[in-house]
Amino acid sequence: MIRSYRSKKGNATFVYGVTGSANDLASYKEAQGTYYREDDTTGQPLWFTTRCVGENGTLIITTNGKIVPDMSKFDQAASLASQYGGNFGEELAKLTAQSILGVSSASAVEAPVAVSAPEDLGEL
Repeated sequence: MIRSYRSKKGNATFVYGVTGSANDLASYKEAQGTYYREDDTTGQPLWFTTRCVGENGTLIITTNGKIVPDMSKFDQAASLASQYGGNFGEELAKLTAQSILGVSSASAVEAPVAVSAPEDLGEL
């Protein structure tokens, strides 16, 4: 993800830089057609979407020539959470989402805690 912004209609829009082999990028350009855009500075192909896929994701060109994000890992996480439900399902969903989004579990779950040195208790 390079950036995000609000469209004129107020929708969140996410902008991703597209990378891949020369063949992949040529296929991407062809599939995008008149919607193909590049970064003005770097020349990197761009993909615009209203569906955030995290910091990084994978794009698929469908048999109809449409560009869509690969949401299979998100679908798997939702399926696991609904299969098990309750606290276990909720924890599975959190851990899976953190993994998909590249968030370390420690930073997402724990807040830093200040620790002070113990007081001098003198001799015992």
